[in-house]
Amino acid sequence: MEESHGGDRTRSLLCSICNQRRPALKRPKTLQQICRECFYVVFEEEIHRVIVDNKLFKRGERIAIGASGGKDSTVLAYVMSELNRRHNYGLDLFLLSVDEGITGYRDDSLETVKRNEVQYGLPLKVVSYKDLYGWTMDEIVKMIGLKNNCTFCGVFRRQALDRGAALLKVDKLATGHNADDISETVLLNILRGDIARLSRCTSIITGEDGPIPRCKPFKYTYEKEIKLDYFSTECIYSPNAYRGFAREFIKDLERIRPRAILDIIKSGEDFRIATSTKMPEQGTCQRCGYISSQKWCKACVLLEGLNRGLPKLGIGRTRGVTGERQKDDQQIGVKNLQSKACGSLDF
Repeated sequence: MEESHGGDRTRSLLCSICNQRRPALKRPKTLQQICRECFYVVFEEEIHRVIVDNKLFKRGERIAIGASGGKDSTVLAYVMSELNRRHNYGLDLFLLSVDEGITGYRDDSLETVKRNEVQYGLPLKVVSYKDLYGWTMDEIVKMIGLKNNCTFCGVFRRQALDRGAALLKVDKLATGHNADDISETVLLNILRGDIARLSRCTSIITGEDGPIPRCKPFKYTYEKEIKLDYFSTECIYSPNAYRGFAREFIKDLERIRPRAILDIIKSGEDFRIATSTKMPEQGTCQRCGYISSQKWCKACVLLEGLNRGLPKLGIGRTRGVTGERQKDDQQIGVKNLQSKACGSLDF
């Protein structure tokens, strides 16, 4: 009997999949203790199933992978490249990076992206805030300070990715958003009362009615399971970003109940928007042609404020362009904004 108990204890110390090697980690989704070798196999197979089951790509499509040099995008570039070869997806893959112009942060992280370009044999395209908007984040922060700078960066980055994707003539943009990111977004949209974004933030494919659809192969992947060579320094301008507080709350929930992250995503998927709720109607920006529910897109409003020395002009909820602002635009702002590359691509 003693030998039997000893054998059970030995088996319990082995990988729950292969029963041969010692476990290297405990998976938060399944609580399985598995070895490193089995984890890589299971991890990549799960991403493959997500891609196939959700029909994320079609053979022959050109796919841009949003590459920041962080661990999510670095692992996504590796996995997409590997699965494309292994399962013969027939995709043309590209790396797409945005240079926000943050000294000591983005310039270093782009070195990781350039290594990825060589390691995985994927062409790299870099678009910069300076080229697109005439401003770097260093210059913007110098004008506005550390408060609200994430608003500018988030709006500009989203449009910069779409413009870079348009330059590459891709069919879709794949991003490294993981389960932790999506659960944070669900929570943030609830706290903000942002019904429009809440209704779509859990979708694995978004923007199908916009210029470039986006997909999230890591939608059900926990952040702690994403590991590879990557650039690990946090953005120097976002120590007090609102999302950071949501992230800490989600981490606390995960420590108590590991499945909390997936449960939050499931809750977001199950939300139903009342038919009486008025949703914003999507149109195009009258200035640059980018998608917008207002007369001006958020990027153009923010740029107008920067170019006129009124950086707070676009902070908060955008209510569109009033008649007064249109008149003011004719007198003051047209030359400034039209000289920026923000309007140089036809959407």
